[in-house]
Amino acid sequence: MSVLLPIDPSAALPQRVLLVENSRAYVQALAEAIEQQLELPVVVASTLAEARALLDRHDDWFLAITGLVLADGDRNTVVDCFLERGLSTVVVTGVYDEDLRARMMRRRVIDFVLKSTPGSLDYIVWLVKRLERNRRISALVVDDSPSARMHTAGLLETFGYRVVQAADGDAALHVLERDPTIRLAMIDQEMPGMQGVELTRRLRALRARDRVAVIGVSGRDDADLVARFLKSGANDFLRKPYSREEFFCRVSQNVDQLELIGSLQDLATRDFLTGLPNRRHFLEQAERLVPQMRAAQRPLAMAMLDIDHFKRINDSWGHEAGDHALRAVAGALSAHMRREDLVARFGGEEFCLLAPDLDEDALPAYFEALRARIEAMCVQTPVGEVRMTVSIGVRTAAPEDDLHGLLGDADRRLYLAKAGGRNQVVSAG
Repeated sequence: MSVLLPIDPSAALPQRVLLVENSRAYVQALAEAIEQQLELPVVVASTLAEARALLDRHDDWFLAITGLVLADGDRNTVVDCFLERGLSTVVVTGVYDEDLRARMMRRRVIDFVLKSTPGSLDYIVWLVKRLERNRRISALVVDDSPSARMHTAGLLETFGYRVVQAADGDAALHVLERDPTIRLAMIDQEMPGMQGVELTRRLRALRARDRVAVIGVSGRDDADLVARFLKSGANDFLRKPYSREEFFCRVSQNVDQLELIGSLQDLATRDFLTGLPNRRHFLEQAERLVPQMRAAQRPLAMAMLDIDHFKRINDSWGHEAGDHALRAVAGALSAHMRREDLVARFGGEEFCLLAPDLDEDALPAYFEALRARIEAMCVQTPVGEVRMTVSIGVRTAAPEDDLHGLLGDADRRLYLAKAGGRNQVVSAG
């Protein structure tokens, strides 16, 4: 078993894309598409000498996309230039040659793309996006055969994934419990002890389908095995031996599906403008948390927060400035909240915060610090600097309180804060 430290999602990764091609029109179209859609920097070279000079000048290269027809290098020399430096390489060509394609794929290039194919530009942009995102994804390979395990791991690493290996089911479950960045698991069926179908069933008790994609693998000619894997929680199945291209397509399709599900979940649970959880998600979480805290007799505070004179900001500065103000308050809330707090945009200029385990001695200072943080902000907008204040109403939960009562009392105290002159915290009355 090999175990790596979990990925740090904030860690900086190389971003620069090298595009080597002698067709100016193609270079311009592809470079613009990558820069505009993916916001990755693209550097262009038209000869191998230019490409080598650029590679020597910078050390933050992520990917090379290269044609094979250059004035100063044959096909093998061109590909060697990038592969020998360990740089992920995509080959683009204007002429399809099956023998050339097979030779290039054996060289471990990422892909061999025909430029004249309809949609090839969109495909390359998708491919670059997929490869860039793969670097933040861990993949688990489970196989008792060291050679088979290394083969699968090598393919995944070629496509940018960070790979963790396990030789049996118990080791795989141990890795999953420790590494939350694993989003993909390749599970072989024929293993001693716990076979692949059983491992898939146990994995699903730890990670749901929207968290980890599972692909079952087997070399057995068993018509029922695919159904058994799928019924046990697998997303897909690959039968050995498989080609590199089938492998990449299946893996990419499943990871794309995971990301699509994540995007849909975000749309359902997050406020589009501020990125905070929305009212619906907040209420769903709070409905579970409030009874738990009440049963355990642990302190709990509910706060409603409203931007003072927000209509005046919109009327005087415009709705775009108002949007900047809302995002700034959301950022202040996110920076101020503790890990255990729940926060949401409740609607309009109103926000809500649920703070567990905040005792009455600490409560005034906690919310006063939040109020002061927002008052001190100077928000830069396209029409100038905007400053604002907030009013906050806070209700500490009593043993008999339910969520509806907490929200109602916090909202009433918010009204008292606004009626009393705004820019203040009211936690009594």
